Amino acid sequence: MFFTAVVFLYFTISIWQSQQRCAIMHWVTVMPNAIITGASRGIGLAAARRFASEGYNVAFNCINHVVEMNAEIERLRKSATIKGLLYGEAADVSDYQKALSFIKNAEQALGGADVLINNAGMEYFGLFQDMRPHEWERVMAVNFYSALNCCHAVIPGMLARKRGAIVNVSSIWGHIGASCESIYAASKGALDAFTRSLAKELGPSGIRVNAAAFGAIETDMNARLSENEKNAFAQNTALMRFGTAEEAAGLIWFLATDASSYMAGEVVNLTGGM
Repeated sequence: MFFTAVVFLYFTISIWQSQQRCAIMHWVTVMPNAIITGASRGIGLAAARRFASEGYNVAFNCINHVVEMNAEIERLRKSATIKGLLYGEAADVSDYQKALSFIKNAEQALGGADVLINNAGMEYFGLFQDMRPHEWERVMAVNFYSALNCCHAVIPGMLARKRGAIVNVSSIWGHIGASCESIYAASKGALDAFTRSLAKELGPSGIRVNAAAFGAIETDMNARLSENEKNAFAQNTALMRFGTAEEAAGLIWFLATDASSYMAGEVVNLTGGM
C-alpha cells in the first residue's frame, strides 16, 4: 500500500513538472522577437510600439535620439499591457561591424530574430549638383547599406530556423523619383530592387522579404515643410491628407506577420492615393 502511494505521488509530480515545462515552452514560443532599426521616433517608433503591444519582444535601435528612445522603452516597460522583453541600443547600423554587434547583442537579449524591420533612414533635400560625394555616400549608407548589413547579420539564424520575415521601409520616391531628392530616391530604388531579389533567394527557406513604400507620412522627416507645402502635398493625394506613423506601422505589421504569409518580394505602396 505504501509502495503504491509512493509510485502514485512520483508520477503525479512528474506529470506536474512536465506540464510546467510545457507551459514555459509555450510562453517562449508565443513571444516572438522583432528587431527594428531607426526606432526612436516616427514610423520606427510606431512600429516598435505596435509589435510590443502585440506580444513581441522588441529590440530598438537608433543613433541620434538615444535619450528619447530609452525613455520610450522605460515607459513601455511600466505599461501593464506590455508583456515582452524590450532591448535598446544606440548603434550606427550603416557601419557593418556595428550592425553585426547590435544584432548579436539584440539576439542575446531576446533570442533569435523572427522579424527584422529595416527602418533606419535619412533625408537630403537639395539639388544633386550642389551635393558633395561624402553627402551622397552618407545617404546611401544610411538608407541602403544599413539594410544590407542587418539582413546579412540575421539571415544565418533565420536560415537555421527556416523561418523569418524581413520588412524594408522604402519610399514611393524610389519608384517615381523626386526633384531635389535624387540620391534619397536612388537609395530607396536600390532598396526595392534588393527586396525583390533577396526574396527570391530566401523564399525557398521559409523567409519572406517585402518592402513598405510610403508617401507623405506625418513624421519629423517632413518637419522642414511649411504649412503651405504640406497642404499642397496633401492635395496631391486622393485622401487629401498625410498618413500617420501608426498607419504606416500597420502596413509593416501586416507584412511581417502571417497575415501576409503568401507575400514575398513585394514593394507595397501606402500613399493615400498619390
